[in-house]
Amino acid sequence: MKKLANRVAIVTGAGSGIGQGIARRLAADGASVVIAEMNADTGDAVAQAIQQDFGVPASAFQVDMCDKTQVQAMVKHTVNTFGTVDILVNNAWAARRGARPFTAVEDKTDEDFAHAFNIGYMAALWTMQAVFPYMRDKRWGRIINLASLNGVNAHPYTVDYNAAKEALRALTRTAAREWAQYQICCNIICPAARTEAYEKFAAAQPDNAAQLLKLNPMGRMGDPEADIGGVAAFLASDDARYLTGNTLFADGGSHINGVPWLAGA
Repeated sequence: MKKLANRVAIVTGAGSGIGQGIARRLAADGASVVIAEMNADTGDAVAQAIQQDFGVPASAFQVDMCDKTQVQAMVKHTVNTFGTVDILVNNAWAARRGARPFTAVEDKTDEDFAHAFNIGYMAALWTMQAVFPYMRDKRWGRIINLASLNGVNAHPYTVDYNAAKEALRALTRTAAREWAQYQICCNIICPAARTEAYEKFAAAQPDNAAQLLKLNPMGRMGDPEADIGGVAAFLASDDARYLTGNTLFADGGSHINGVPWLAGA
């Protein structure tokens, strides 16, 4: 039997990139998966591909993670469809429309911070609160939140994103402390992966991208499914039942030397 057989997972922002990779890896290990995604077409496509490739149930749910009511409806959909929820992966992120992508601290706006904390922190809090009763009652649960080296290493020009991700790490660690009594494990992944967003960055700033790869001890960006998804699948399994409140750097060793990030400079 596969290690995640009979488990039900929600993966937010699973229509592409790291979220898609994690959803596919959880499914490969036997989990039923809800693809929570703003874009209905990409969500449906990922769910269909999962069912075809791995032979497990998958359901797409269109959701705006900045809307608490929709987030709660997503969890209700999961329970109504699969009977419960065992695994939650908070991965969703979207830049604010019209915002400058790289801006110094003194030029960040209130709207930049409000958006970053809404999607990067509040959305995860709402989802965690919504799944908690189901995990508590069965005394089993896995919460995996995606943070970032941007916050850990204080990369310049993304302070709103950095702050939201570091707040998410604090939330995760506090929940790990409070919910350990219910055998709910809460952990953080800080990933480095070759996603669509990374490819756009590398095309726009090839010199910076090449320098980042040069300073990565493994010399490559991770694969969303094989590398980042593999770590998530471990955290979601019984093998990680005694691991909680931790930050795992799935980054090829980039965090070791504090890889510089000068995007937009």
